[in-house]
Amino acid sequence: MTNALSGDNSPFADAGELEAAKAAGRRAYELDRAHVFHSWSAQAHLTPMTILAASGSYVWDGDGSRLIDFSSQMVNTNIGHQHPKVVAAIAEQANKLCTIGPAHVNDARSEAAHLIAQRTPGDLDKVFFTNGGADAVEHAVRMARLHTGRRKVLTRYRSYHGGTDTAINMTGDPRRWPNDYGSAGVVHFFGPFLYRSRFHAEDERQECERALEHLESVISMEGPQTIAAIVLEPIPGTAGIMVPPDGYLAGVRELCDRFGIVMVADEVMAGFGRTGKWFSINHADVVPDLITFAKGVNSGYVPLGGVAINSEIAETFADRPYPGGLTYSGHPLATAAAVATINAMTDEAIVDNAAAIGSDVLGPGLEKLAAQHPSVGDVRGTGVFWAVELVKNPDTREPLAPYGGSSPAMAEVLRECRAGGLLPFANFNRIHMVPPCTVTADEVAEGLEILDAALTVSDSFVD
Repeated sequence: MTNALSGDNSPFADAGELEAAKAAGRRAYELDRAHVFHSWSAQAHLTPMTILAASGSYVWDGDGSRLIDFSSQMVNTNIGHQHPKVVAAIAEQANKLCTIGPAHVNDARSEAAHLIAQRTPGDLDKVFFTNGGADAVEHAVRMARLHTGRRKVLTRYRSYHGGTDTAINMTGDPRRWPNDYGSAGVVHFFGPFLYRSRFHAEDERQECERALEHLESVISMEGPQTIAAIVLEPIPGTAGIMVPPDGYLAGVRELCDRFGIVMVADEVMAGFGRTGKWFSINHADVVPDLITFAKGVNSGYVPLGGVAINSEIAETFADRPYPGGLTYSGHPLATAAAVATINAMTDEAIVDNAAAIGSDVLGPGLEKLAAQHPSVGDVRGTGVFWAVELVKNPDTREPLAPYGGSSPAMAEVLRECRAGGLLPFANFNRIHMVPPCTVTADEVAEGLEILDAALTVSDSFVD
């Protein structure tokens, strides 16, 4: 792992500053374990990593060791850590106006809404701001239900939509199970995923056709007149970065149009450059009725999410009050960060960089590793949004860790990644390679070299 003081991008001026940071980190860890209650975790089994500093594509842990951040934290630091334009914008806004209620106009919120509306497809020109992705999904569902007068919501298995009550029930991964009492009006369906096809498909065309036939059957069996919305991640993120086959999203759009169902694109993880487009649904040239967003809109520098709304649904609430709101809707610090992020992404061609890195460097590099390591069952993705699926047997495709859990094998692979200086995003039997959209070709090469060494560990578990 790289020494904290090596390289030009070290955040520590000298050894004394590093030691002071490490001492502060040790105290922070003690206080964390004494008082902080962590999400999604058995509290007594946690040994969380301390982060002392971050810059660009790198973080420094509690020992002062540098790791290349191919997790983008929660797949949200799309513009990298500590981007100077965004940091400056937050400081400037704090000096001018730290907070104001959502009923009042402020320039940061207005400009952020304007910039987002410029980049959304079609006529999604109204923006309702939330605190993050989960409550964006909650409000999108509320809007769809009020707009249609219907209750049910369809979402796919292998999905994640958030941790609040409705959003977690919409989620298709095992985090839903302890929170699902079958009363949220949510029905799940299978989406296309050729590598683990539920439809016995032999190619992407068959997978697309059969997945759409399945969805139409679910709609028919549930009663189209009862369904308010179909909510789906155009490219599911935490569930496995499963890029849909050509025609699938267009087919979902057609079903929604035919049955009067609101189509909601959950772009919380895949939006704002992550896939090499402003929104992942742009790859399919499809216009949904609502888009939920968060994470990359300001790289998570200050919590922010929202719903982009088309003209028809917005008109529903022209003379009828919308029954929802948040104290921090469009918070000035958060929206100032969004303005700076979107402008920087535009001025610095960061979305184009994500696309080029994916097609020219990261994608080919991962494919090369897949050919060299028998434990790699599948590699898939686009832009800076890739999954490496690890298996115990490449013929049977038995995963290296079970669905909904981990394994000693995966734990060893991840330890090797960290020991080499790589911080990946992991879920079940997959390693997600999701660096910032600002990542360079040299940084990708560094990350791939570390992953290559770690995959020799997973290879040792192959039958």
